[in-house]
Amino acid sequence: MNLPEIKARPPWLTLKAPAPGTLERLQELFQGLSLHTICEGAACPNAGECFAHRTATFLILGDTCTRGCRFCNVPGGSPLPPDPAEPENLAQAVAALGLKHVVITSVTRDDLADGGAGHFAACIAAVHRCCPETSVEVLVPDFKGNRAAIETVLAAGVTVFGHNVETVPSLYRKVRPGADYRRSVAVLTLAKEIAPGVFTKSGFMLGLGETGAEVRQVLSDLKAAGCDIVTIGQYLQPSPRHLPIVRYVPLEEFARWEKEACAAGFAFVAAGPLVRSSYRAAEAVAALAGRAAPVPGKGDGQGAR
Repeated sequence: MNLPEIKARPPWLTLKAPAPGTLERLQELFQGLSLHTICEGAACPNAGECFAHRTATFLILGDTCTRGCRFCNVPGGSPLPPDPAEPENLAQAVAALGLKHVVITSVTRDDLADGGAGHFAACIAAVHRCCPETSVEVLVPDFKGNRAAIETVLAAGVTVFGHNVETVPSLYRKVRPGADYRRSVAVLTLAKEIAPGVFTKSGFMLGLGETGAEVRQVLSDLKAAGCDIVTIGQYLQPSPRHLPIVRYVPLEEFARWEKEACAAGFAFVAAGPLVRSSYRAAEAVAALAGRAAPVPGKGDGQGAR
């Protein structure tokens, strides 16, 4: 396939710097509690905005991943054992920030028998004890498709269960060599089967060489898996050693995908160049407040943004 030449970085990817001191104050809090955030670990372009609003997506189970996805800025290697103090430290940070909704994600821990599911559950439980009014969203790895691990996380009590497919199936070998597309879709299917009342969520990137037909198939697969919330964003190359950007997706194309996903029946859709899986996650939960998670295969066709 002949790929188009990439053009100059478009102006809508230029962000305003946060107010002086904003990042430093939040970083001091996280460092003091030995916590990591995916905002910094994955070089998220929205870190300044989210930190300015005193929100963050916490990265548990260390800052070293056992896989080597070629799009991700989180370093790979041999991680340290889970920190037993992390659940309580995370809960303290949630309380200090006054969060009404918290997102917890992790590196992939294929070295652990349960993939880190027990540690996820401990972190969720700590937040519930410390901040009972705070809703919890998780963005989990695939746990190698282990049903017991998924059950463990869901049993701890979450409002949103997220797992990202990240890209289209044909690009997995290049983009996510340690992952499997069908397994990722199966994780979402299992989560909805185990806990039908919990909203399930997934996200993927554009700009890596996918076709429109492939994007449409991913949306169909996610809907068939009972996924309620979908996010679609632009891939941005974290460093020269990562996969290059094939193209910058124009704003009008994101608008078309958002409209199509809403028409397909997803309960909440966010699509745009700077959209990431946990970006404005609290807004999605607020928009869906009071609504029951749709029964798989019976979407109401009333997507939201």
